[in-house]
This record gives sequence, C-alpha cells and structure tokens, in this order.
Amino acid sequence: MTRILKIGGSILTDKNREMAARADEITRIAREISSSNSLDLVLVHGAGSFGHIPAKKYGLPEKFSQEGLRVTHSSVARLCDLVIDALGQAGVNCLPVHPLSCVLLRDGRIEGLFLDPIREMLNDGIMPVLHGDVAMDIARGAGIVSGDQLVTYLARALKADIVAVGSNVDGVLVLGKPLAQITRAEYPEFESAIGLSAGVDVTGGMRGKLLELLDLADIGIESVIFNAGTDGNIIRALNGESAGTRIRRST
Repeated sequence: MTRILKIGGSILTDKNREMAARADEITRIAREISSSNSLDLVLVHGAGSFGHIPAKKYGLPEKFSQEGLRVTHSSVARLCDLVIDALGQAGVNCLPVHPLSCVLLRDGRIEGLFLDPIREMLNDGIMPVLHGDVAMDIARGAGIVSGDQLVTYLARALKADIVAVGSNVDGVLVLGKPLAQITRAEYPEFESAIGLSAGVDVTGGMRGKLLELLDLADIGIESVIFNAGTDGNIIRALNGESAGTRIRRST
C-alpha cells in the first residue's frame, strides 16, 4: 500500500504574512503523522506564505526572474526544514525531496519527476517530504509546481491506494457546507460556488486543487479533501475513513 498525504500551506503558515510559520500546528501535525504508520507514506506540503508571497513579488511564474527563483526556493526550503525538524522530533524517519532538483515542467505541467530516490526511501522506511516549489520549465524557462500537482503526479506514478489532501476547511464547501462527494459530472453544477484561496495564492486555491483531483479520479484513483486543522482527521483520512469531501470517478 502507498499513501499520499498533502498538508496545505494554509494550515502550516499564515498565508497573508511572509514566512509566517504556525509552529504549534506544524508540531501537532507532525505528532499526528507519527501516530499513523508512516512507512508507506509520502508527504507533500504546500508552500503557504513562504512561497506564494515571494513568487508574487517577483512576478512568478509569468515573469522569468533568476533572483525570484533563488529567493522563492530558499524560502520554501526553510518551511520544509521546519516540517522535517518537527517530524524528526516526533519520531518520524523522513528526508526532504526538493522539487527544484528533480522536477522538469513543460508549460507549467510536470514533464518528468525523478522518482528513484523516492521509491528507495519508501523501501528503506523513510518518509519522503516534498513541497510546492519553483522548477525549471522547458517552454517557459521556469515555473511553479504546486503541491497539488505533485500529489496527482505521485499518485499516478506510485499507484497510490489512498490520497488525502488536508486544507483549512472541512472539504469542498458550497454555501458554507462541505459536499460529501463530487465527481467530474457534478463539477459544473458547483463550479461557480467553489472559491479561490483566501490568502495570497499563485496556484489556484480550492478550485485548482479540485481540478487536479478530478483528473486523478478520471483514472480511478479516488481522493479526499479534509480539514487538517481538526485533531484526528489526518489519521482518519489516511485510514480511508470519511473525513471530508470524497473526489470520485463519474459513473
């Protein structure tokens, strides 16, 4: 079994303040992950204010900026270090995998991701930790690879059994209430009611997240969007229990 867990940057950081980590939340999430069996788990976390604010400052991804790439990557790597340190203190064997060094984009989409080290980590009982990052782009020079795009790529490549995406809300909200499930066929009915991110976000917010996961559902890999800010939800989601909005394949 392979499980993919994504923790959104809105949980780990204050997305309206640059490099504003929520240390207590990072510690809590690390402890909850430690309580699950992490031997088959790949963790992806969002960049939050460590990524979106500097990216917007330098005009990424629309504008190519060498300095912007360096500054943005250095910032998101710092957040990853905080997550890695918290996981280590909670007893999780883990290592960072920075997408800048292993992902190649084409027109903003992942063209390739060097998976061998990730597979080897899993084989050796080490949890790979990836994150939203900048990456080189064959067509545009450089771009941004979101945590959500990483989740769907990894889920396909590793044939994931469970895909759980933790945000700061109870799922896909329509009129303030979470949907129990959503399919590609149902999406047009709810599209206008599904919002973008409340903070600074260059990757599409909830709508972008859902579109990525609907693509995944189209090939038969279901997922769940849940509130990672609620104690116990991470473990419930990783166990395949009902914890938010299930993204299913249209019948």
